[in-house]
Amino acid sequence: MGVAMLHAGFISFSSCIPSFSSGGLSRRCTRFSFTKLHRPLAMSSLSNDPIREWILSEGKANEITRISPVGGGCINLASRYDTDAGSFFVKTNRSIEPSMFEGEALGLNAMYETRTVRVPKPFKVGPLPTGGSYIIMEFIEFGASRSNRSVLGRKLAEMHKTGKSENGFGFHVDNTIGSTPQINTWTSDWVEFYAEHRLGYQLKLARQQYGDSTIYERGLRLAKNIRPLFEGVAIEPCLLHGDLWSGNITSDRNGEPVILDPACYYGHCEAEFGMSWCAGFGGSFYNAYFEVMPKQPGFEKRRELYLLYHYLNHYNLFGSGYRSSAMSIIDDYLLMLKA
Repeated sequence: MGVAMLHAGFISFSSCIPSFSSGGLSRRCTRFSFTKLHRPLAMSSLSNDPIREWILSEGKANEITRISPVGGGCINLASRYDTDAGSFFVKTNRSIEPSMFEGEALGLNAMYETRTVRVPKPFKVGPLPTGGSYIIMEFIEFGASRSNRSVLGRKLAEMHKTGKSENGFGFHVDNTIGSTPQINTWTSDWVEFYAEHRLGYQLKLARQQYGDSTIYERGLRLAKNIRPLFEGVAIEPCLLHGDLWSGNITSDRNGEPVILDPACYYGHCEAEFGMSWCAGFGGSFYNAYFEVMPKQPGFEKRRELYLLYHYLNHYNLFGSGYRSSAMSIIDDYLLMLKA
């Protein structure tokens, strides 16, 4: 059976208010390559079915017994491959080059190597012979109940504490947040990184896509004046999942938390809570997290600054329903900072 006949499921996308219609932002990705800092996930040669070929060779399977769709989202097609050597999870996308999946694989691998919170181990990324690309990873059987939020908080803090970078803030490749390009150029200063590569980039997209000069000008004014919010804070580059909302959090059959679909980079640990408006963390999560990673001075004053990046991204992806939330945060900070 050819690849084109195998994939009929979907994988999740980072919107927690699905009633908004999709915006017209096109998918743009820079061609990425794996760095020597990570064990490479080899690119496959083109064949009639590179997915089947890998599973029956490097995947150590003798037989694929079943292929079934996995439902749940809107960007990629997803399937479960059952074999005599276990199950594999496969995502494909007919409209992107392997760069997007390469970024995801590097992020998953970086989190996997911390041996803290559970993530699916990535195995293979490659191009499809008829266009598009695929990623093969570990299949994790999900449990019926939600993960314990206090356990998630502790394990996430352990990941932040373990996953460090000697290169500063950023990541080894650019990747995507949803389908929006996420720029991860290494930067020694966190405030500069967040102002330019997070807020600044999203504000430019809003101006390009909607001609929104108001949010662009006010947002840039804020981005240039956020440094006082970080006074007295020692910021280390921590490995972040980057897109942690309820749709990317689940549990395995033993009830242990599992996190999926990352947009990884090394950043200020508090930036991990930028999607908290639809993550359902709660007091038990934060209490457990701060037992491992103590709360930093001014945490409450910075919380909405980190929400802003994701509100801007949702504005760019899904339209004006998110503009007012982003604008409100910008105006409140401009007033607070007297900028």
